[in-house]
Amino acid sequence: MRRLRYQVAVSLDGFIAGPNGEYDWLLSDSSIDFKALFKEFDTAVMGRKTYEEMKAQGGDGTLTGLDVVVFSKSLPSKTAKGIRVTEEDASEVVAALKKQPGRDIWLFGGGVLFRSLLDAGLVDTVELALMPVLVGSGVPLLPAGALSKLELVDQKVLPTSGIVFLSYRVRTRRAVGARIRYIKAAKKKAVRR
Repeated sequence: MRRLRYQVAVSLDGFIAGPNGEYDWLLSDSSIDFKALFKEFDTAVMGRKTYEEMKAQGGDGTLTGLDVVVFSKSLPSKTAKGIRVTEEDASEVVAALKKQPGRDIWLFGGGVLFRSLLDAGLVDTVELALMPVLVGSGVPLLPAGALSKLELVDQKVLPTSGIVFLSYRVRTRRAVGARIRYIKAAKKKAVRR
């Protein structure tokens, strides 16, 4: 069965976006192979706020090469190439998606959708790109809710940027945890003699 993987960048103080939804605090690092990362998924699910923020940044809400499902009670339902906006119950839709053949499903955002799918027992992994930044306030990684125990599966530290990647398996899930395979190996400098 396909895994539902919550993969997100988070500040050291636990925020996935600033107070106005801004992401200008995110760091980049040339060691991250985004092409390899995107190849691990064929579907992404997100909430309305994440979708609207993506559109506000100049996009159309789609993610290249992925089928995107947006859950919203306030946006009109629509289906277009690469995107579906629906007011259907997220846990029912995601449970059905997980049973279909394909690659893993990226829980792209946000925190409220993460909480609802975690509480429904559908999240298999929690994968954080921990940014060495203190945002101060904003959108939390996860709203308050029930306790969930995680098991560390993999970790990577990018020394240039200070970003720490952590991959956890949700202990109540039988799924195998996700390894961090989208970090390029640092090139060794030639030693002159």
